[in-house]
Amino acid sequence: QVQLVESGGGLVQAGGSQTLSCTTSRKDILRITVWGWYRQAPGKQRELIASMTADGTTDYDNSVKGRFTISRDNAENTVYLQMNDLNAVDTAVYYCKCQGATYYTGSVYITEDVWGQGTQVTVSS
Repeated sequence: QVQLVESGGGLVQAGGSQTLSCTTSRKDILRITVWGWYRQAPGKQRELIASMTADGTTDYDNSVKGRFTISRDNAENTVYLQMNDLNAVDTAVYYCKCQGATYYTGSVYITEDVWGQGTQVTVSS
């Protein structure tokens, strides 16, 4: 089974920067099809804000384009979200998700879609 562990959330002042990271519990993962960062603000639905496919193609929601950057370390099965020029509307719980995480158990290949536990980012004005 694969688990994702997030870190890097906390309190930041408006205009500041913060980096989130998300890493897998297993280090023998052969492939991850898509990495994604989502966020859920109070009273709102969870939304996808950044993604990266296996070939490195990235996509961003308009609300974060030009301010946030998704990147990854394939060797460590870790994805990052660099957030710059933060403002109050960025306050939310941030979740990472990996789709198509594939590993070999010794007898079969297993593929899973997994969510991180979420990390709170609060931007103070």
